[in-house]
Amino acid sequence: MGTFFAVDDPWQRPRPTAAQQRRDVWIAAGVLALTAVGMELTRSLGAFQTIESPLWMQYVAMVVGVVPLIWRRTRPLASMVIIQLHMLAATAWWPSVGNQFTMLIVYLASLVGGVGWARNRRALVGLLVALFVLVFGQLAWMYTFTTMMTEYLPKDGDQPGLLPPMVASVLYGSLMNLGYILGGILWGQLSWRAAKRMATVSAQAATITEQAVELRDRAVVDERLRIARELHDVVAHHVSVMGVQAAAARRVLSRDPEAAAQALGAVEESSRQAVGEMRSLLGALRGVEVVRAAQSTGTSQGALAATERGRSPEPGLAQLPELVAQAASTGFEPTYELVEQTPGAAGQVSAAIGMSIYRIVQEALSNVRKHSTARRAVVVVRVDGTHAEAEVVDDGRPRGATSGSGLGLLGMRERIASHQGSVELGPRLVGGYRVRVRFPLEPALHAYGADLDPGSATLTTGGPDVRRTG
Repeated sequence: MGTFFAVDDPWQRPRPTAAQQRRDVWIAAGVLALTAVGMELTRSLGAFQTIESPLWMQYVAMVVGVVPLIWRRTRPLASMVIIQLHMLAATAWWPSVGNQFTMLIVYLASLVGGVGWARNRRALVGLLVALFVLVFGQLAWMYTFTTMMTEYLPKDGDQPGLLPPMVASVLYGSLMNLGYILGGILWGQLSWRAAKRMATVSAQAATITEQAVELRDRAVVDERLRIARELHDVVAHHVSVMGVQAAAARRVLSRDPEAAAQALGAVEESSRQAVGEMRSLLGALRGVEVVRAAQSTGTSQGALAATERGRSPEPGLAQLPELVAQAASTGFEPTYELVEQTPGAAGQVSAAIGMSIYRIVQEALSNVRKHSTARRAVVVVRVDGTHAEAEVVDDGRPRGATSGSGLGLLGMRERIASHQGSVELGPRLVGGYRVRVRFPLEPALHAYGADLDPGSATLTTGGPDVRRTG
């Protein structure tokens, strides 16, 4: 019984709205009017002439039985108790009121409302047990001590049907009252469960809406982080190259104009590449808005094609030799080596991982020039069937009075975390510095919009004097 009535369920049905309460007032007023009409019609037909109660008392009884219907949702248990007691009293003393069809509807509605809207389910069970006892107790009293249920039965032992009249009357009265109570309880409980289902669905819809907003905001944050990484890597690399080449040109300008011209040419080329990469990045960003706007007008395919034509390809493993060659300057000679387990293995690396490796190598070479006295650096990319690995090793020592913002290291860790990779960086025992990253070629699937936590990347440092990346 406790399970059926959800006695231990913490959920409570929300209180009725103002519109529902106004509707209950109008319903009660309509029932009062219809009951009054019914009473006058039955009185005019000569029914209930044996009732000794004065007419005004019958109308008072009618009002007392109908008015609590107004509170069947706001105070369901109190309304149910008053109306059910009225039913018992009216059956015994005011049948002209209790036997009206509209009053039978009121009695059933109060029972349904009490079960469907009760917030204290344990008290509801107790009241329903009491109602059951009172109804069948009154029925037994009426058969035992009054003639109300027997005065219309056949006399002189006449038995028109299969059962004796008294047995049939007892069974009929018991089944009718049992059906009334059980039907009202079942109807009310179905109403309560339907309301709970609706509340659950509404709560789930609200949760989905909140999660959608959260995912949207998270996507915006992730996109900003991606933009920040790209801007940092593009600007830092090319500006660093231009700074080194400009410094070299200044030092040799007076004694070797040809070398100075070459250095200035490198500055020009690096600036041109920086502008090109910036345009590609801006094209990618604008492309998202172009496609969104075009989708609303049904021209998304053309807009997407136009956007793709306006973008240059993202850098990847194929552009690493050019990147390493560009990083060379006076006094600094980087070299590049690609090691493939099988020929063409590098071509199987996804564009996303290839671009991440490119940016990490770019950041590592930029840091070598800015924060190290290294004269040589070796870039090695290894690709086998399960992993892609990049390693940048130099032979220098930390340069004094240089420090970075730490954004380069943060961006590096974010890139690695996005592909479930690992990174090892730090000084080597034999001198110099190593940056080594490793990406699985088939990373574990993760939910769209999952947190990009840089702390999830495996980070190993080689010693206490790790250079900061900028």
